[in-house]
Amino acid sequence: MGVSETVIDSDLLQQVRAWRQDIHRRPEMAFAEHETAAIVARALNGFGYAVTTGIAKTGVVASRTFGPGPGIALRADMDALPITEKNALPYASRRSGCMHACGHDGHTAMLLGAAKLLARRRDLRGTLHLLFQPAEENEGGAKAMLDEGLLERFQIDEIYGLHNMPGVALGEFQVREGPILASFERFSIALRGAGGHGAMPQQARNPIAAAAALVSELQSLVPRLVAPTEPAVITVGHIETAGSYNVIPEHATLLGSLRSLSAPTRALLQEHIQRACDGVGSAHRVEVSCRFEQGYPATVNSAANARFVQDTLRDLVGEDRVHTDFEPYLGSEDFAFYLQKIPGCYFIMGNGPGSPLHSPTYNFNDDAARYGVAAWVALAEKAMTGGAQSLAENSKYR
Repeated sequence: MGVSETVIDSDLLQQVRAWRQDIHRRPEMAFAEHETAAIVARALNGFGYAVTTGIAKTGVVASRTFGPGPGIALRADMDALPITEKNALPYASRRSGCMHACGHDGHTAMLLGAAKLLARRRDLRGTLHLLFQPAEENEGGAKAMLDEGLLERFQIDEIYGLHNMPGVALGEFQVREGPILASFERFSIALRGAGGHGAMPQQARNPIAAAAALVSELQSLVPRLVAPTEPAVITVGHIETAGSYNVIPEHATLLGSLRSLSAPTRALLQEHIQRACDGVGSAHRVEVSCRFEQGYPATVNSAANARFVQDTLRDLVGEDRVHTDFEPYLGSEDFAFYLQKIPGCYFIMGNGPGSPLHSPTYNFNDDAARYGVAAWVALAEKAMTGGAQSLAENSKYR
């Protein structure tokens, strides 16, 4: 069993490849995806969709009503990352310090390919909304679209999103009920001591020594406090100070992140990060202040929608290529904000072997596009046929 060659024909795949590589060579950062949004809007207008632009600055929503029935949303992200590309490709990024290192160029192109196919259908029911979202990487474009009235302006009953994953074989998918991606929270810790001469540490209060002790303490919290069966991670990714060989500085700063799959675990680790700061500060006679900044909540699939996606993809590529028994990823996604408001499912599509996400040598695999386009078409087709019954009303998935 496999993806139909007649539905996803070579001409369409060539068009998807062209869109993808065009977007790749001109990457744009969060809320500045102006050229990408123009490419998307121009194509969607040509397919006959009602196109709304400028949502959350550069977001695009294309809508098409086929008749009475549920409102189904499919979402792709458009933004790039602040990374300098190291690939020697004819379509490599032309913008220094900016590249599509996460495959959002592929996500956007695949959804355009699906849009073209679905626009031709006359047997669907309900309204299809295609969301081309800005600023997934850290800036929360999904929340910005919701804050600007996405759900008030468009009837959306269910929403679906996907992400490519290097290391997962082409033509394979991963879908699970419940949490699939972790919450993400930043923390910054400021340490203030008293500077002095490196030869006379007793006259100083060394924030570097305190910072080193605090890093060690933070790395021990998860194994001490969280069950091995529940994924969570604390990462310190940045240490900054201004000392020298024989100068003890006054200040040091730690930056890091906290990821977990549940709100109670997140609260527990926050509490103990603060306790660690207090304890190290007291032991080293330095002032320690910790500030948390909310990132993204955990991405939690509703059970019915996850089962629906699993069934749809099994029909598409075969049961042995749809995996449900896998550990959640500890990356995070602002798709979580949609799932807090409406039922839906976020799933993983194989990108084959290659460099990891967010690497300067990453490149979306154009051979994966046929599976992404086919998945979008199959999901829309199954959700929007059989009358006006919504998934929530379908006893098979309740």
